[in-house]
Amino acid sequence: MKFLTFLSFVPVFMSCSDLPQQITEKGKLSLKEVSGLEYIPSSGLWAVEDSGNENTLYNIDENGKILSAYTVKNAKNTDWEDLASDAEGNIYIGDFGNNNNKRQDLAIYKVSAGRYDSVVAKTEFYYPEQKAFPPKKSEWIYDAESFFENNGTFYIFTKNRSKGFDGSFNVYTIPNKSGRHAARLVTTLQSCGNYRKCAITGADISPDGTRVVLLSGDKIWLLTGFGNGDFTKVAMQQLALGHFSQKEGITFKDNDTILIADERDKGEGGKLYEVKLSGLKSKI
Repeated sequence: MKFLTFLSFVPVFMSCSDLPQQITEKGKLSLKEVSGLEYIPSSGLWAVEDSGNENTLYNIDENGKILSAYTVKNAKNTDWEDLASDAEGNIYIGDFGNNNNKRQDLAIYKVSAGRYDSVVAKTEFYYPEQKAFPPKKSEWIYDAESFFENNGTFYIFTKNRSKGFDGSFNVYTIPNKSGRHAARLVTTLQSCGNYRKCAITGADISPDGTRVVLLSGDKIWLLTGFGNGDFTKVAMQQLALGHFSQKEGITFKDNDTILIADERDKGEGGKLYEVKLSGLKSKI
């Protein structure tokens, strides 16, 4: 998702040869604006692009090349921001990007394993705390680019776009059921105070269900200790990637290996990376 226009900065990019030891470039993505990634052992690596792009689900290889493309006939790409999956290999598309905090049509689409061109269920939701569309800019906390599914529940992590960004973001849960649901606010967590480096842009849960990763432009937050989905007791460790870009997609390949995608802008980015959690160092 594009950064807000009032946040002007000059990004610093690194070439492949300049990448720090802990992050490995796998290949250049065929897609320009990957906003969500999901790895499923039975079907491989999946990707979507966000607003302004087609309502298409892509199966890609680990070099970033497109293997297959499926037009999802009965779903509009208003702002597809992340992908998730369940134990059966079904794919979920998070259509909940909400840059201006004014959408009232937030949804998650379910696509069945083995048939990727049609939505078989739609979960609509809303944030009960939001009373205005949009609210005043100091309350622009209702965007989201990150979620995962676990044991019949969706976990959504908001992207704070409020004026006076302080690194806080909310964790919401929604039942994995068709229909319209009120998102339940579980807790508020804290990243750090620099918007371009600390706003949450991606999430995934490990295959063994014990760890969650959250993504930003140059960091990963590792979350543990959320037994039975209780994120009020979570331990949150900040891990430095040592590389800044517009990173949007993150997924576990196994319990230690993570794949990350960034968007391409002015000839930079648009790549697929691999990271070992065990190789990352904490950053205060």
